[in-house]
Amino acid sequence: MLASPGHRLNATPRIGSDIHEPYVPGRRCTRQYFTFWFIFALAAGIAAAVVIAPLAAALISAAGLRIPFPRIFDRTVIVTLAAAMLLLARPLGLAGLIRDGFAEPQENWRSALRGFAVVVVAVGALFAAAFILRSTAPIGQIGARAARYAAAAITIALIEEGFFRAFVLGGMLRDMGKPPALAASSAIFALTHLVRSPARFYLAGFHPMAGLINLAASAARIVHPGDALPMLAGLFLLGLMLGAAFLRTGRIWFSAGMHAGLVIGAKVWPVIAQGDPPLPRWLAGPGPVPLMAAPAGWTLAIAILLLLPRLAGKGGTDSARGALQRPQL
Repeated sequence: MLASPGHRLNATPRIGSDIHEPYVPGRRCTRQYFTFWFIFALAAGIAAAVVIAPLAAALISAAGLRIPFPRIFDRTVIVTLAAAMLLLARPLGLAGLIRDGFAEPQENWRSALRGFAVVVVAVGALFAAAFILRSTAPIGQIGARAARYAAAAITIALIEEGFFRAFVLGGMLRDMGKPPALAASSAIFALTHLVRSPARFYLAGFHPMAGLINLAASAARIVHPGDALPMLAGLFLLGLMLGAAFLRTGRIWFSAGMHAGLVIGAKVWPVIAQGDPPLPRWLAGPGPVPLMAAPAGWTLAIAILLLLPRLAGKGGTDSARGALQRPQL
């Protein structure tokens, strides 16, 4: 872009405002500011957790508490990553991305309810299939479990949609086109939910290499996913579905409603899947998130993805759509 007379071309992109500039088809952004700083923040946060988690485990053990080290490590990673993102908030454009993603809640609460209803109907179809195959319906257990996890589902949906959609996907849109940003953010979403330590162990005293060992064991699930591969595929499709909903509406509200419905469905699904006679694997699904690890769950995500233009309504306000255009170069 050339500076017009009387105007100075800034050497660095403006954070927050230039995401609203019109996208010119065919132009490619060669300066991937957000992606660079995001990767840097991830590396810094994980490195800090590797060092801090063994210290935290030693203090917890000295206090007489018995907590598995993988859980200590996971919580430490959350804290150190949050600290890294906050320290790099300005180059990441954190405030502007979150503000844009969560904007206009009064005008979009119906969008959140619509997203929730879409998923309830879709997941209800899987429940109905399970009831037909098994001829039993523990309605009382389903209702009690759904009510138990409702508040947590809303909290998880807002946090994860704020991070993965408003922040990660919204930031990557500044560096690349919509399809690459959607694919990359969906892969990050899937891998983040997949990376867990395969072993549950406890530490007594200070073991400085424990964090690195736990990280290597967790990362091994990415290199050799094995039985986790179906869940990885399902989570990637789920990320595509939620990301496309965010791109369609320009805000997190519709995707957050969908996300909350999926969390409740995933928490209730074991009540249906674990019974006698067993459900077929294509419906029941394996692993810790069986709802999205089965071909039936994949089909559900693909169907919603294809129907999003109709399901999401009008596609957001003009300001919301403008917030998802590529910035000036």
